[in-house]
This record gives sequence, structure tokens and C-alpha cells, in this order.
Amino acid sequence: MSEVLLDVAIAFAVYFGLVNLSYLVLTGLALADLTGYRRRLDYAGYDEWFLDPNSRGVSVLMPAYNEAASIVQAVHAMTSLRYPDLEVVVIDDGSADDTSAVLIAEFDMAEVPLVPGGDIPLRSTVQSTWVSRRGSHNLALVKKTNGGKADALNAGINHARKELVCMVDADSLLDPQALLNVARPFADDPGRVVAAGGVVRVANGSRVDRGRVTNLRMPRRWLARVQVVEYLRAFLIGRAGWSRLGGLLIISGAFGIFRKDVLLAAGGMATDCIGEDAELVVRLHRTLAESHTEAGVVFVPEPVAWTEVPVTRQVLRLQRRRWHRGLAEIFLRHWDMLLRPRYGVIGMITMPWFLLFELLSPVVEFLGLAFFLLLLVLLGTEQWVDVGSDLVNPLSLLIMLTASVLFSVFVTLTALLAEEVSFRRYRGVPDLLRAIYAAVEENLGYRQLNAWWRLGGIVEVVRKRAHHWGDMQRAGFDQT
Repeated sequence: MSEVLLDVAIAFAVYFGLVNLSYLVLTGLALADLTGYRRRLDYAGYDEWFLDPNSRGVSVLMPAYNEAASIVQAVHAMTSLRYPDLEVVVIDDGSADDTSAVLIAEFDMAEVPLVPGGDIPLRSTVQSTWVSRRGSHNLALVKKTNGGKADALNAGINHARKELVCMVDADSLLDPQALLNVARPFADDPGRVVAAGGVVRVANGSRVDRGRVTNLRMPRRWLARVQVVEYLRAFLIGRAGWSRLGGLLIISGAFGIFRKDVLLAAGGMATDCIGEDAELVVRLHRTLAESHTEAGVVFVPEPVAWTEVPVTRQVLRLQRRRWHRGLAEIFLRHWDMLLRPRYGVIGMITMPWFLLFELLSPVVEFLGLAFFLLLLVLLGTEQWVDVGSDLVNPLSLLIMLTASVLFSVFVTLTALLAEEVSFRRYRGVPDLLRAIYAAVEENLGYRQLNAWWRLGGIVEVVRKRAHHWGDMQRAGFDQT
């Protein structure tokens, strides 16, 4: 029994050591990427590009399902983005609320039969199409029966008229310069870049005026507060690090931009995968590698999309379970890319890392907790065998767990430091202190809850339970 305990303890020690080491490497890569990006900003020439009449047009797609609480503010933000050639396409995916009605009334829209320019098959039916009669708004609305978010995006791609397609959530708000920033890689390297992703940040508790975040504040509610630092770490450390390495696997569905021709060639979004945004990026990597096409998927740290995160455990549980289930489905679809040199960094580094340290992490965390509790039960009983190794000593394991938590806090604080030095969105000392507190608070209950919810996503895949987009209830942004 002692040898088994020793082997298990060594396995857990190696696993958590590799996790922390990989995050340390990603942190270094992310800081290098952020530093290089900040240096290039002085020579970006965004003003000249904004005035360029030959800039590549962008269609902003906004799939909406029961988004009446925030859709007007989000569309106002989209239609007033600083970009020379822009159209906004809202796709109402069979909402049960007044999503379409409030849009039609707010933007004076008229029903017009628009002819789709794409031929991606849909699992639902387009009922009607509308356009705004106001000349200042290049806005269209596609009303359809419910088919899920991926199907709504496919309908939007079919009706998009521009060369580039930007996908955002209907509850998202974009900074005025966001589209100029995230589309810039397509101008700098037009033959190579096929997709780019931007930063998504939390707007809960902040002031919004005409679709713009005018007064950014840290949320007072703990569940929203810890998600602020979670998003910062995921984007400023995770996405930036993987982009620097050339192995970016995920572009958030809340804010990403793609070449339309590539989307049409790939067949659009997968309607039978709940993680459609990440699955699309993996499929693009696969297609490009198999066709021996040199192309890139990049992350841009400056463009910001603001979103309203869930503030109740029930809604957040559904979201995180859905996200993790989507990741599991992606690996079931593309398992044969693992450790295949033909897929480059994605196949040899990124996908194995996500499999071991992201998909399986909730399983390992709960097994580790069960092992620690087992040692506590055995300690002091006649079944306990002292093998002379500190690795099976509960005190040593407690020290290891504490070190893992402290390292997680360190990575989050590094993301906060990168945000403070590079962008400095939170200007007040109280908000900065709340963010630092949230970096610690995240590990005292929230992290364990999140692991439990993610484990539920794996169970759903194993049991082959049916899934759907779901109704993520919104309270709406705080308006001035």
C-alpha cells in the first residue's frame, strides 16, 4: 500500500509541477508579446488607415437569442465603431422575447428581401430580413427560427456583404477603436492572416453611455469580481502567450474576425458542436496544414469587447459546463491531430497541453482532493505505513497545494500588472485593491466550484446527453 501511495503522490506532484511550469513559460511569452505590441502602436498609423478608401470591408455578425435587455446598447456601439467600411448584421435566432421588436423600433427598420451571398446550409429557416431606413446606420436584421448560435452565425455569414467577418456576442460592447485594431493584422500581412481574436473583458458594475463603457469599475458582487481577473488572466496571459508561440487554439465567440472566403470554404460553423467558436479555429488549423498553406491565427491584446458575465451560480454553472463540454467535443472530433508533426505547434504542443492541463484538469483536481482526504483518514490508524518519504506526508501535500494556489495568484497578479502597465483601464486605487483581493478570493471556493461545473461537462459528453445553446439571462448594462 505504501508503494502505491508513493507512486500516486509522485504522479500528482509531477502533474502540478508541469502545470505551473507551463504557465510560467506562457507568462513569459505573453509579456514579450504585449511588450512588442505596445512598441508597435506608435507606428501603427490608424488615422491614415481609417481614411483609406481601399480598406477591407467588415461585416459584424451579432447572433441574438432573448437579448432584449442589452441588444439596443450593443447595436448602438457596433454601428458607431470607427471603421471606414462597416455593416452590422443582427441574427435573431428565434427569440421568445422582444429582441427584434426593440431593434425595429429603435432603428426604424423596414422589411426588405435580402439575397444571401453565401450557400452554407442552415438547420433552420430564415423568416424575414430587415434594414434600417436611417442612412447613418448600415444595419440589417435577419429573423429566423431557432437553430442555435452556430446556425445563426452561418445565416449571418450567408448574408454578409464584406470581405471580412467579425463575430461578436449580442451582449457585447466594443471600444470605438476595437475594429481598427483587430482588423490591422489583415492589412499588415494580407496573404497570411486568416483569423484574429481580441480581448473580452467584464463590464458588470460599469457605466455605459450610448453603447460605450464610460466609467469602468470593479463589480461589487464576488461572482462577477472573480470573473474579471479570470478573464484578464485568460486573455492577457493565455491567449497572448499561445499567439506568441504560434499555437493559438481559441478565438472567443464574443469577439473574433475571419476572412469570409475561408469561412465559406470551411463550410461555416459546426452546428453539432457546442464549442463552435473553438472548433472552427481548430478546423481552420487542420485545413490549412493539410493543404500545406502557410497562414496564421493571431491574437491582438488591445481591441476590447465588453461583456456582461453571469452573476448567479445557476447561470454561470450552465455556461462553464457548456464551455467544457464544447472542449471535450472538439477533442473527440480532432483527436487524430494530437502529436502529429504535420499540424505543427497546434498538433505537437497546443492540443496536448489543452488535453492534459485544461480538459482533464477538473478530473485531476478532484482525484487529488480525494487522495489528500484519503491520507488524512489513514493518518493515525494502524493502516498508515511510514515509507520514509515526505511525498506521502499530508503536511507535505498541503504545502504543495498551497504552493499551487500561490502560483495561481502570482499568474493572476502578473496579468493585473500587465493590464496596469499597458492599458490601465482601472484607474482608482479602490478598484485595483478589489482586483488584487479577487485574485486571492478566486482560489477560495470559486476555483473548486468551477472545477465541479467543468467536470459536469465531461460527464454530459460521456453520457451523450442532448445539449442546446441555453438561455443566458441578462440584467442589462448600467445606463447613464
